[in-house]
Amino acid sequence: MSKHLQIELDNLKKELLGIAAMVENATDKALVALVERRGELAKEVIEEDNLINDKEVRIEEECLKILALHQPMATDLRFVITALKVNNDLERVGDLAVNIAERAVYLSEHEMLAVTLDFPKMAAGVMDMLQPALDALTNQDTRLAREVIAKDDAIDDANRKMYKSLTRLMQDNPATIKRALHLLSASRHLERIADLATNICEDVIYMVEGDVIRHRSSAYLLEKDN
Repeated sequence: MSKHLQIELDNLKKELLGIAAMVENATDKALVALVERRGELAKEVIEEDNLINDKEVRIEEECLKILALHQPMATDLRFVITALKVNNDLERVGDLAVNIAERAVYLSEHEMLAVTLDFPKMAAGVMDMLQPALDALTNQDTRLAREVIAKDDAIDDANRKMYKSLTRLMQDNPATIKRALHLLSASRHLERIADLATNICEDVIYMVEGDVIRHRSSAYLLEKDN
C-alpha cells in the first residue's frame, strides 16, 4: 500500500467516526425530546440536520476518489465499500432522528394521551443498539457486532406492542387519532434505527471477516461467534 493511500484511508476513517458521533448525538437528543416532551430540544435536532447531510456527501466523495485513484485491494477495498454503505446508513439514521424530533415537537404542544406506552424503554433499547454498533465500527469488533444484531428482535416486538396499544386507543376514542398517529410514526422510526444499527454491524463483519451475513439465521450468527 502506498503512503498516500494510507493517509487517505486514515482520514476516511476519521471522517466516518465524525459523522457517527454527530448521528449518535442527534438520535440521543431526539429521543430525549420525545420522552421528556422537550420541543426546543427537538427543534435543535431538526436545525442541525444539514451538518450531517453535508458530511455524508463529503465522505461519499472521498470514498469514490479513493476507489478511482488508488484501486485498493483486499481489506482496503472492503473498508472503502463498508465506509460507503455505513455512511449512507448513518445519514438515514440522522433523517429518522429528525422525523422523531418532528413528532416530538407536535406531541410536546398537545395533551398527553391516557395510555400506557413504554417509549423510554424502547428508546433506551434502540440506543443500546446504536451506540455499541458504532463502537463495533470504531474497534472493528465482530463479537460486539453480533451481540447488537441479536437485540433487534426485541425492538421489533416493542414496535408491535406499540402498534396494538395505539390502534386499540384510536378505535376506542377517535379524538386521539392524530396524536396516536404521531406516536405510531415515532415507534416505527425507532424500529428503523434499530434495523440500520443491524445493517452497520453486518457491514462491520463483512469488513473484518469478508463474510456477507445478510439474511442469515440467528443460529448461524451464534455458531460463527463460538
